[in-house]
This record gives sequence, C-alpha cells and structure tokens, in this order.
Amino acid sequence: MKIENYTGREWEDLKKMGGDEHIDVDGAWNKVLGRIKESGKTEFIAPAKTISLRRNFLKIAAVLLVILGLGLAGLYITGKGMLSKKISVSTDINQKNLEVTLPDGSIVILNRQTILSYRSNFGKGDRKVNLSGEAFFDIEPDRDNPFIIDAGNAKVKVVGTSFNVITSNPDSAVEVFVKSGQVMLSDNSGDKTLLLDPGYIGTIDSGRSGKTLNNDPNYLAWNTGMLIYDGQTLDIVFRDLKRVYNLDIVADDPSILEEIWTAPINNQAQETIIRLICYSFNLGYRKDGNVYHLSKK
Repeated sequence: MKIENYTGREWEDLKKMGGDEHIDVDGAWNKVLGRIKESGKTEFIAPAKTISLRRNFLKIAAVLLVILGLGLAGLYITGKGMLSKKISVSTDINQKNLEVTLPDGSIVILNRQTILSYRSNFGKGDRKVNLSGEAFFDIEPDRDNPFIIDAGNAKVKVVGTSFNVITSNPDSAVEVFVKSGQVMLSDNSGDKTLLLDPGYIGTIDSGRSGKTLNNDPNYLAWNTGMLIYDGQTLDIVFRDLKRVYNLDIVADDPSILEEIWTAPINNQAQETIIRLICYSFNLGYRKDGNVYHLSKK
C-alpha cells in the first residue's frame, strides 16, 4: 500500500473542513498510522530517497572531517616536534675553540670535551641552553628574554654579557668567571644565589657557594692560547699546560716542580714547549704515550 505524502499543513486544512461539526483529525491520523504499521507494506517514496541521500552525505562528510582532523593533528605534532628538536654541538679531547653562533647572534666558544645543546626554537619564547664541560659565552643583550644556562648542578642567568662557565671541576662544582656585565649564578633549588660582577669567579655546588676576585691572568688562556708568567713555579705551569694545550707532564724528581718560570708561552707546539723547559733547567725528557716525563741530568 502506498501512502502519498501528507504533510501537517494538509491535515490542518482537513480540520477546517466540515463546518461546525468537530472532526478529530489527529485521532484519525493515528488510526491510519496504526493500519499502516499493521500492513507492513508502507512505502514513503520521496522521503525515503531524500533520507537515504542525506544519510550518505552525512557519512561522507563525517569521514572527510576525521581525515582532515587527523591531517591537521599530524601537522601540528610534526611541526611542534620540529620546533622543539634538540641540537647538540660537542668537542673531543683534541678539539678546542669551536665557535658556535646561536640563532639570536650570541657566540659560544667550546673547550675540549664539552657539549652544548639547545632547542631549534631557541629565542622564540626563551633563550636556554645546556652545558657540560667548559665554554666562553658572549651574549647578545635582550632584557625581555634573559639567557639561561642549565649547567647541571647550577643555573646561570644573564641579560647581555661575556663570561666563562665550567661544569667539569673534579668536585662537580659549577664555576663562572665574568669578563663583562653581570651574571646571576644560582643552585637548582634557588636557595643559593650569587650576583657576579666583572673580574669575579663564582662557585656553587650542593654544599657551598661563594665568590672571589680572580687573580689568575691565565684563566681564559684555553681560549686565547696565551700563557703569561712572572715568577710562578713549574707545578702551576704544568697544570696550565694540561688545561690549555692538553699537555701531560710528569716530574720524576719532585724538586723540578719548585723551579721558577718567567717566560710567556704563546701557542707553541708541544715538543717546542718541552724542549724550551728542559733547556732552561738542564733537564732531560722521555715520552711515554702522550705523557712527557722530565728528569734531571
């Protein structure tokens, strides 16, 4: 049985027919529906096609929205991952004075066996780096975006300055020497804080903190290669040569360490430095691997 499309408007028109006699149109419609359901042969021709097309359209639209959403989510995650990608620069035991220019124009010079790392979105929201080893920093000024170094056991915070940071001390203390500007050095808890002016060395570890005026003219010699002496003992000279030139010297006779040295050393080859020392104090030497052993003649 086919039922043509009767709308609510048409049934309202029926209500108006019949003059004063009351016709229960709603009741009649309900009876018709009941008979339709009993017959089980009802066909709503036009609405069925419309509903089917509408459902198919909605399904396709839903699938497209899911695909679009997944695509946008993938782009967001990928973009976020690329922006937060970690960049690391390192030096080995035979490499020093590796210069790194950060995205904001700041310059970092790495000593031997040093690792510097930062995010690829450095400068967009913050200027933060991680350091393990020793490096000299020359920071571009930006008062609204301080430069922060995570040095392991301490943090260094500056606006625009030049300074040296060491994280590889034997006692694990973080050490900062300020060449220009001001530097704030603090432990990870924030309980200990040092404000360092030019010429000062600040040190912080888990148990202590303090600052002293630097009196070592060769503190930054690892970077310049220039060592200046005006009466230091050879034990100090040998310590500096190890730090600046990675030169291992052992005195087989301890009295050798008490000899006084006054000549500058300026980027000479290791063999040249050893021969100069031996000639000055009438010493002999032998090389065992990478270690020079000095002895009296």
